[in-house]
Formats: sequence, structure tokens, C-alpha cells
Amino acid sequence: MSSPPIAARQSPLGWARRNLFRSRWDAAVTVVAAVLVGYAVVRAVRFVFVTGRWEIVRVNLKLLMVGRFPDQHLLRVSVAVVVAAGVGGLVAGCLHRRQADAGRLVWRPPGAVWAIRAFVARSWPLLLVTLLVLSLTSTPGPWVTAGAALAALVVARLLGTRLPKQLHAVIFVGAALAPFLLVWYLADAVGWDGWGGLMLNVFIAVTSIVLCFPLGVLAALGRRSSMPVVRGLSTVTIELVRGAPLFVLLLMANVALGFFVPPDQAPGRVARAIVVFTIFTAAYLAEIVRGGLQSLPPGQEEAAKALGLSPVRVTFLVVLPQALRNVIPAQVGQFISLFKDTTLAGAAMTLFELLQVGQSVTAQGPFAGQALLPEAFAFVGLLFWTGAYTMSRESQRLERRLGVGQR
Repeated sequence: MSSPPIAARQSPLGWARRNLFRSRWDAAVTVVAAVLVGYAVVRAVRFVFVTGRWEIVRVNLKLLMVGRFPDQHLLRVSVAVVVAAGVGGLVAGCLHRRQADAGRLVWRPPGAVWAIRAFVARSWPLLLVTLLVLSLTSTPGPWVTAGAALAALVVARLLGTRLPKQLHAVIFVGAALAPFLLVWYLADAVGWDGWGGLMLNVFIAVTSIVLCFPLGVLAALGRRSSMPVVRGLSTVTIELVRGAPLFVLLLMANVALGFFVPPDQAPGRVARAIVVFTIFTAAYLAEIVRGGLQSLPPGQEEAAKALGLSPVRVTFLVVLPQALRNVIPAQVGQFISLFKDTTLAGAAMTLFELLQVGQSVTAQGPFAGQALLPEAFAFVGLLFWTGAYTMSRESQRLERRLGVGQR
């Protein structure tokens, strides 16, 4: 019996018949699922465009984004955003040029259209949500900041593709120092404990991620060390931290620290939160990295030793890069969890982060007693989803580039 033609096999009707209506049971499940999904979509669309009262978000947009940051210092936030976009574009352009020269990417002639197209294709969810937030603003300042950031990103990306390789090392060192300078620039006007909104969540998450990664790698290496003291200390630390709830650790940092350190010498609440998130995430990251180390065949290490490499070179040049490459999805998943867990700092340490802002604005005079929590929490959830989804997309992009899961 001859097989059906290719066009019939690839038609939508044929695909639906094979995958959705293969039997009566499959057809029933498909119909029920379609009804439920359709009902959920209709309710969501009706909530967003018809019944949702979004004035609470429009009025409190500044509180949701930057908390109580003084108006006279908002220019510093705009400058920091534009500079961060420029630094990111410059680094992206340099990396693209190096990978193209190495034959890993197809070289495209630099141009503004190419840079904008690459940015849109890579960050369209973030771009759409940014446009949504800008549409809720009532002043031109955010629009000017967004336009300047986009221009800085595109120009820096084009510049990075044209710069000679001799300057790349200087650019990378400057890019590593730029976040510290920007944080100092913002904290010089308002201390960390005066920050709030989404800016505080992003600051805590990014700082904790940067600090916990090397700490987690060292803890994983320490747990596999041949020295009993190092291995024992690493194991005890990891298991103790992983066995304690994150919320309890944040409460202890907020309350119990005062019994051991004088109040005038104790660090601020934001600094305590960063320390707790760093240690907690590093303990989980250590187990992720240890799993990556155990996934490598012993022949890799034996071959490197046969070439005469020292144990340090074997670890950091052969074993560790492959282990980190194998566990990229798990690492990014832990970082996404850290970003979302920053909301616990508001409940445990009374920080004015995004979720606390979303809950407190519903008690304002014009909105009190109107049951506007769904609107406020929907906007907060959208911002967190955008950050988490962007991190997930970048993780998948990195996996494809490094060939994770391929032989």
C-alpha cells in the first residue's frame, strides 16, 4: 500500500487528526482542553482590556519602578540606564566580532538596521513590556531615557564590531568595573536602604548572582577536594545552608543580628539581604556544579594529566569549563529562582521592593477598599515574568551556541 503524498501528510488537518483526534479519548481530551483554554483566554483578555482598572498602576508607576527614590535624583537613574545599555552594547559588539573572526558566526556588515534587528529579535519580550510601561507614563522623561538607552545600545554595538582586538581586553575590564561605578553613583545620592521597587529587586538579584557564582564553584570544588578538612567544611556548610528555609535566614539576618552586633555597626538591611541570598544560592549552585563535575568521564582528567598539566590547570582549563557548560540550564534556573525570591526580602526585612509596593498602593486613599489587588499583582507578575523569561531565552541562546546536549 503506497504512503499518502507529502502534502497530505503535512497538512494541518492531517496533523490534527494524527495528534489530537487519533481516538475518541484523544478527541474528548482535546475538546475539553480547548474549552478550558478558550475560557481562560477570554477571561484574561476581558480583564486586561475591559474590566481591569489600571489607574492604580498609572498613578503609582514611579513607586513600582524605583520606589521612593527622590525626584531630584531620578536623572542619576536615567544616566545609569543609558550607560549600562552602552556598556552592554559595546561588549556584545566585541564578542560578536571575536566569534565571527573565529568562524563561529557568519559575519554581517555593521549597520544600524542590522544592530536594531538583532536587538529586536533577541529581546522582543523585554521590548514589548518596556513599551507597555512607557505607555503608562505621563511625563516625557522615561521616553527620553528609553530612546537614549536604545541609541547608546545600537551605537555601542556598531562601535564594538569595528574596534581592533587589541582594545577588547581594556573594554572587558572596563565593563567589569562599570556596575560598581554605577552603583556607587546611585548610592552617592540615596543609600541602598532608600531604594525600592523593581530597581531594588534587580539590584539584589544581580549583585547576589555575581557574588554567589564564584562562591558556589569554590564550594563545589571544596566538596570534591582530597583534603579532609576542606571537604568536611564545604560539606557541612552546604548542607546546613540548604537545610534552612530562605525566609528564616532572612528573618535571622533582620532580627537576630542585632543580638550579636551593635546597631550602629550592623550593615544595612539591603546588605544583609544580599549576603543571605548570596550564601543561600551559592549552596544550591555548589550542588549543581558538583553534578556537572561528576558528569564528566574520568578520561578527560586523565588525558589532561598525561599531557603534564598541573592539578590547578586541569581543573580550571579542562574539567571546570566542561562541567559548567553541561549544567547551564540548572544554573540559570537557580538564578531565575533567586530573582523571584527577592520578594521575600520585603516580607522578612520590610524592604520596599516591588511586591511590597504592589500590595501597599492598594491601601492608598483613592484606591482603598476597591479590591484592586488583581490589577496591582498582575502588573508585578508581568515584570517578574519578563525578567525570568529574558533570562531563560538568553540561557537557551547560550546553550545553542555552546552546543549543550549535542555531540
